[in-house]
Amino acid sequence: MISTSNFRKGMKLALDGELYIIVDFLNQKMARGKAKMWTKFKNLKTGQVIERTFSSGETFDDPDFKEHSMQYLYNDDEMFHFMDSKSYEQYALTVDQVGDYKWYLQENAEYKILFFEGAPISINMPPAIILEVVEAEPGVKGDSVSNLTKNAVVETGLQLKVPLFIKVGEKIKIDTSEGKYLERVN
Repeated sequence: MISTSNFRKGMKLALDGELYIIVDFLNQKMARGKAKMWTKFKNLKTGQVIERTFSSGETFDDPDFKEHSMQYLYNDDEMFHFMDSKSYEQYALTVDQVGDYKWYLQENAEYKILFFEGAPISINMPPAIILEVVEAEPGVKGDSVSNLTKNAVVETGLQLKVPLFIKVGEKIKIDTSEGKYLERVN
């Protein structure tokens, strides 16, 4: 059983027969009466965001989630194809199920795919990923108007702001939740 006191950002939950991920939550303590838990959910199938308020201590059933490590193969503009390295079974996720994580997918890399009742529903992306810079503007010293960053493109096509010292061919660590530069990797 999952209680409202266990809520965390990124936690997955089955609610009213639908699958949701907790985007945000706030515990509101009242002067009198029970505390309330305000929660913002995102539907894993449709992407719809809803807000709900629960009484403190309310419980929910554990959803039947399973996680499998799978190899990313390719995408065909409509579906992203993955293969189980042990059984060689192939599964496909829609563009909506993958969402913005499409910018972090590298062919032949392993990712954790979340299954619900035997069907793949989403990717559990690591908090940070390392990608190679393939295109970067030249850095101009003394250009402090732009906050000492420049535009760059990584191998997957993601465009982001990086510090002036980053050059083409270098590997950088990127935060997958916000798509921001974290650090240079040797």
